[in-house]
Amino acid sequence: MPTATMSRYKLGKHPARFEKNIPQFGKYLTSQLPAPPDQIAWQNKVTTWPMMGNDTLGDCTCAAAGHMIESWTANAQASSVIIPDAQIEAFYNHFSHGNADAGANMIDVLKYWHTHGLDKDKISAFAQLEPQNQNQAMDSVYFFGACYIGLALPNFAVAPNTDFLATPWVVPPQGATGDAAPNQNNGHCVPAVGYDQRNLYVVTWGALKSMSWQFYTTYMEEAFAVLSPDFLTGQKSAPNGFDLAALQADLQAL
Repeated sequence: MPTATMSRYKLGKHPARFEKNIPQFGKYLTSQLPAPPDQIAWQNKVTTWPMMGNDTLGDCTCAAAGHMIESWTANAQASSVIIPDAQIEAFYNHFSHGNADAGANMIDVLKYWHTHGLDKDKISAFAQLEPQNQNQAMDSVYFFGACYIGLALPNFAVAPNTDFLATPWVVPPQGATGDAAPNQNNGHCVPAVGYDQRNLYVVTWGALKSMSWQFYTTYMEEAFAVLSPDFLTGQKSAPNGFDLAALQADLQAL
């Protein structure tokens, strides 16, 4: 799978591969689960977002995992844990086999992260979100500290320019056509670490970037809630109303 290169920014997410036995997030949301608030800002506890190799490697799926660990630990303990670039690259090599531009599939990354860990940091569970379901994205960010998002970016969103990272991701007035159409060749993975009524706030290429909800629903190709003991502190349990035991049992069957 080719990996697009934009100046010093690389992509690397493979097209979504849907597997019928991957747990579906909505299955575990019961009526007891409280509604998420209108805004949450886990990103405020993080002072810097390292590039984690995504300027030279098509490792966005793995850099996103590293940024999630950083945000989770920044919000749940005294200081954040930043996975060294060498460990991010070693994790990526499980999927790329030394090919800098090979990229990776998000489900493969999640399965390996769950069973083997990233620099010994393992996740407890993961579940796939419904397409274009804003409430589920909010649930994921609020209750579990992040949302692991795969995008089929339009061409206009990856063209290099001097203020690229400062420019919010929004759908242009003409809609998702032409250069604004979703493009699977521009596969990119980002973690959302906050949201409000207008935007999701995602980490990409070593920086925080705003992404409108319309951009999310237009270009989101896949997304996952990821449960980690880094964030679920104390007894490491999910909030009341989320059936964590059932999710973990379903993952064991994979």
